[in-house]
Amino acid sequence: MTQYSGESTAVLGMDESARLVRESTPSGGSIIDNSPMLAFHWRLLFQSAGGPFLDGWLLSIIGVALIGMTPALHLSGTDLSAAGAAALIGIFIGGLVFGRVTDVIGRQLMYTIDLVALVVCSVLCAFVTAPWQIIVLRFVIGIAIGADYPIATSLLAEWLPVRKRAAMLGSLVVAWFTGATVATLLGFVMIQYLGESSWRWMLASSGVPGAIILLMRFGTPESPRWLISKGRIDEAREVVRRVFGPDADVQSIRAEEVVKRERAGFALLLRGEYLRRTVFCGVFYLCAVTPVFAIYTFGPVILRSFGMADGNISNVGYALISVLFLVGCLPALRLSETTGRRPLLLWSFVFMIVPFVALGLAPRAPVGMIIFWFCLYAVASGGPNILEWSYPNELFPTEIRATAMGLVTAMSRIGAALGTFLLPISLEHYGDGPTMLMVAALTAVGFVVSLLLAPETKGRSLAQTSDVS
Repeated sequence: MTQYSGESTAVLGMDESARLVRESTPSGGSIIDNSPMLAFHWRLLFQSAGGPFLDGWLLSIIGVALIGMTPALHLSGTDLSAAGAAALIGIFIGGLVFGRVTDVIGRQLMYTIDLVALVVCSVLCAFVTAPWQIIVLRFVIGIAIGADYPIATSLLAEWLPVRKRAAMLGSLVVAWFTGATVATLLGFVMIQYLGESSWRWMLASSGVPGAIILLMRFGTPESPRWLISKGRIDEAREVVRRVFGPDADVQSIRAEEVVKRERAGFALLLRGEYLRRTVFCGVFYLCAVTPVFAIYTFGPVILRSFGMADGNISNVGYALISVLFLVGCLPALRLSETTGRRPLLLWSFVFMIVPFVALGLAPRAPVGMIIFWFCLYAVASGGPNILEWSYPNELFPTEIRATAMGLVTAMSRIGAALGTFLLPISLEHYGDGPTMLMVAALTAVGFVVSLLLAPETKGRSLAQTSDVS
């Protein structure tokens, strides 16, 4: 039986929670879709955001650590590329495999298992003595991260009220960039005061927040939508009443989940309207994250290729860009609920193309201008970044929601891994200007696909957004 030890009554009494739910739920509406934001929702948000926070930490700290790791482990160009791409390849496998596992066995169990692997492998990174060891550990870390994306996002999406869904799911991406920003700033401070030999401490540092997040997630309730989709009505009713009060019922939720879809699994994602949605989510996700991961993995290397090799200037620029990736997400959270998902996505892609074209055409511009263009890209990328987890969770039904999120994540990481692996090679053989123009072309593909396929889901319930009938 699903257990939950941290109900919303921790802040609001049960009677008060029930009153708020009754007053906000129209007759016939889903008790979840029409609920106000309770203390339970905020707690679940922080629990879910812990995974992306740690993911951002792990995937970005490597960019700073590589500076000291390269001479210490005698990394070749191929080793450098493999170390950067290993986690992305792992994310591909983790999302593809464990997204489906999450739809089969449930969100709650997987919610904590993946973090155990993250914490253990993070600590082990401090003891590597050969290139293959860091590559293997980063690969396993990637698998755990890839598993967490569909687990945390589907669980949160299935508990959120309609009017806060996009902003709250987008907040997970904000948590990702917060973790990335904290990690890069920490790496900068370590290099400044402990020297480049501090790279082992950088890689192991994620073990501390990882252990805290793992403890936070114990006792998280299962999704009632998933329980109902599996016919476990009594368990769903118990969970709903623990959160919304003793008078709450699952009938309104059950009405949304009664339609059983044949062959609910990967096969369903590869036909008809769901195939169209899979292509849209996977391609726009790929085109949006490939440059982001390249910058986070090789930020100081990229900036040094543009002539910023003096002192610590490349690391300072890298830290500034990391902060602006986070800043760009904040207005996008509001715009996703007011302006809508589709216009936010399209205009963001437009403003993301411009900096790469400028950098490609003028790679020897003054240092200040180069940093400006990278910063503009970081801010503009906020729109696609927060929609990468909103769209897949909104466009697919409960039976395949985590499967779809995992598949979309895997699709995006194919390009991200290839891009991360090829970036240092492209910089070496073709130079920074042509490399930036290639990135601009990839971003333009994301705009075209979004223009042709992006739907609008603002203000609609999960049952409505995922329905293709």
